[in-house]
Amino acid sequence: MNMGTTKAEGTIRELAGDAQEAVGDMLDDAGMRLSGKAKALCGKSQQLATDAAVVTREAIADNPLATLGLAAGIGFALGALWAASRE
Repeated sequence: MNMGTTKAEGTIRELAGDAQEAVGDMLDDAGMRLSGKAKALCGKSQQLATDAAVVTREAIADNPLATLGLAAGIGFALGALWAASRE
């Protein structure tokens, strides 16, 4: 999936939610207001998740050996926990 598209979709979802929340305010409709707020938060979280994915991808590209070491360490720790729980 294209990160730019995902971030743009999140922005659109956030704007649509903000608009729905504003209409809910004007109509004094608590359900519409809450639904708009939820939609806006969903859009914002989609944007933040896209940003986090980009940062992670760049960190992995810049430090592939450190990433491999970290993954091996996490795998070893999980394996040790799993083995200890089987005893």
